Amino acid sequence: MEKLVFKTTVNCGSCVAKITPAMNELDEVESWKVDTENPDKILTVEGEELTPELIIETLEKVGYKAESIS
Repeated sequence: MEKLVFKTTVNCGSCVAKITPAMNELDEVESWKVDTENPDKILTVEGEELTPELIIETLEKVGYKAESIS
């Protein structure tokens, strides 16, 4: 299983709720979480055959930015 980490603009619980449907639709993603307490709003994604581009594009489609830091 691969693990990718991103700095994001997902700031709060409402933001997490907004990205949830898009993230859950991705077959490659087994699990994900956003640490909104971290100043960098860290998104951690685990799964198979993940690419940073897939996650970045998915978040951009729902109005958020992400930058790979892993």
